[in-house]
Amino acid sequence: MNAITSRPRASFAPRLPRSTSRRPLPRLLPLLLPFLALVMGTLGWLAAGAGPAAAQQPVVIKMATLVPEGSSWHLIIKEMADKWKTVSGGRVVVRLYAGGVAGDDADVVRKMHLGTLNAGVLTEVGLAEIDRSVLALSVPLMFSSYDEVDYALEKMRSGLEAKMAAKGFVTLAWLDGGWSHIFAQKPVAVPDDLKPLKLYTPSGDPGAVEVYKAAGFNPVPLPTTELSTALQTGLVSAVQIPPQVAVITQYYTHAKYMTDLNWLLLLGATVIDKATWEKIPADVRPALLEAARDAGRRLRADVRQNGESAVEAMKKRGLVVVPVDARARELWRRAVENAYPRVRAQVVPSDAFDEALRHRDEFRKRSPGAARGQ
Repeated sequence: MNAITSRPRASFAPRLPRSTSRRPLPRLLPLLLPFLALVMGTLGWLAAGAGPAAAQQPVVIKMATLVPEGSSWHLIIKEMADKWKTVSGGRVVVRLYAGGVAGDDADVVRKMHLGTLNAGVLTEVGLAEIDRSVLALSVPLMFSSYDEVDYALEKMRSGLEAKMAAKGFVTLAWLDGGWSHIFAQKPVAVPDDLKPLKLYTPSGDPGAVEVYKAAGFNPVPLPTTELSTALQTGLVSAVQIPPQVAVITQYYTHAKYMTDLNWLLLLGATVIDKATWEKIPADVRPALLEAARDAGRRLRADVRQNGESAVEAMKKRGLVVVPVDARARELWRRAVENAYPRVRAQVVPSDAFDEALRHRDEFRKRSPGAARGQ
């Protein structure tokens, strides 16, 4: 063994000419070429955007609303969300957060600014967090029929949507929840009946609170998500909501007197933040827009067809409708119109207030026979 290990190491090497030591590489090339092609192809695949799987990742849209889960309104919104997925071929997926689980409208808008939510079905309270001009269409007793509001909205729509777009939001569809009425724990027929009651107002709007106080009322600002508890505990004793909202939320069980007066229209819209909208493939957007508008039309039709039946259903369960005669109606009109200068200065931008009033008057001149009462 020692003899073997003592030999020069060169004696174990093949005795080949020095020039032949480079020949094995050409022999390996046929074997290496497929491997090199695979490597180059993989690098190109990565450079192109991580391959087909990444290209097929859907745009996920987190959408929130106060509409209670399981209600007829929620089903319409959910059908819209499902349709977005269908018409986009799965490229857009909506995650819907209903019933206020994401907070009230102000919370939803704040989360949209932060990027934790992307879209919302909002009332005018939430829309006003983006631009207050929309409140011109929800001034108490300014409008007295759906036709008047529809006419003014159509005239103002492009301007309102442009203001929303300038602040980073795309308006997909307009909708409404019907005429708000005063629901109270005591009968309210005239303004003096309401003044001693604790009137719910949405939080985050000090201007509106000051207007109510100046008119002699007792506003209690709270998040919408706390309204049910507030009615049960007596923290508030009156609220302004449409009959269908009263049915859906069961608020009327704690405020069983409804004043027979169209106070204001609960306006709303479906909006999405502009950055998310632009992530959606351009060829898909028109179909999504039409689906949203169709849902808006269906929601409005549902409200306008079923408002009276909602009142009848509540009456069977103890609701008392408080009549408002011509004299009482005139008292309400005076009380509200006396507050209009403050509303125009502190709540609604003056240009939007004036424009809405102008369109209302224009409609009344063009349609003198149009119904203006209930």
